[in-house]
Amino acid sequence: MAKIQIKQVKSRINRPARQKRTLDALGLRKLNHVVVKEKTPAIMGMVNAVRHLVVVTEVEE
Repeated sequence: MAKIQIKQVKSRINRPARQKRTLDALGLRKLNHVVVKEKTPAIMGMVNAVRHLVVVTEVEE
């Protein structure tokens, strides 16, 4: 399955608790933190919920 790289580019300060929990679930702990995840419907749904806080790029395998 394809992989994606997710980077947090905006702060979680003054965001709703639901968005903060979504960032935690993705493994993003602080600004400019990068994680690599499998591209599954569940992960893409979480990314979509916080799309204004993150940048997503495809990773070549």
